[in-house]
Amino acid sequence: MSSVLFDTPGPRARVRNRLISAVSTVVVLGLLGYVVLRFYETGQFDASKWEWLLYEQIQLELLGALWNTVRAFLMGAALALAFGAVFALGRLSDHAWIRVPCTAIVEVFRAIPLVILIFFLYYAAPGLGVNFGQYWSVVLGLTLYNGSVLAEVFRAGVAALPKGQSEAAYSIGMRKNQVMRTVVLPQAIRMMLPAIISQLVVLLKDSALGFLITYQELLYYARYLGGIPTLDRPIIPVSLVVAAIYISMCLLLTWFATYLDRRNRRTKKTRQIAPAAKPLAEATAGD
Repeated sequence: MSSVLFDTPGPRARVRNRLISAVSTVVVLGLLGYVVLRFYETGQFDASKWEWLLYEQIQLELLGALWNTVRAFLMGAALALAFGAVFALGRLSDHAWIRVPCTAIVEVFRAIPLVILIFFLYYAAPGLGVNFGQYWSVVLGLTLYNGSVLAEVFRAGVAALPKGQSEAAYSIGMRKNQVMRTVVLPQAIRMMLPAIISQLVVLLKDSALGFLITYQELLYYARYLGGIPTLDRPIIPVSLVVAAIYISMCLLLTWFATYLDRRNRRTKKTRQIAPAAKPLAEATAGD
């Protein structure tokens, strides 16, 4: 069965693909083994390099840095989703005086690198009389950049729906806001969910840029902790622990997206089965 992107491979192509996959796996495992061996030879697995994990003060500070990362992500995600929804609706407006400014704002903030946004909010904004501080500089930077990307995701998701959906709603007398709220958005959100979660994962990883303005999140604390001479400068062990924390949070977001997708599919199937089961039950009762 053919796909949009490629044709189904034949017997020879399948054998070739399996061979390439096997060779790639061996190469990756070999590189990983080499890295682990180098870590071992340089003493990165020595107990002295990992002793810092036993100190209660470091554990509390690590949790505090993790909380700073999480709260910046949560606030940035909430504001970015709201920003994206508002400006996506603005870009879909029939009124040019709404659509044109919203389009300009989205395109501008999508084009500006996130680092520049954070630097401007933290270093330049006080010169204009506005002092956001470290936390809000990071959060607003994440909001403006990722919110602009999400606005385009929302707009594209709504535009991807068949026009017959909205035309059928208009034909029964529904207004545009009713069509958008009850017909278009529920279907579009299910289509956009993977892209939304992917962008939220990007937002989570982008929160690490806060260390550039000394916001005390995970990466900042890892850099500080890895440079302490009395702990034998455990930069690699600390980096491994912080990387494991970031990977765990990203996997948790992916699991949450999968859970929502399965739940939406079960709900959709239940709604489709229920109307079909009702006439069957009535027919059986009549007999």
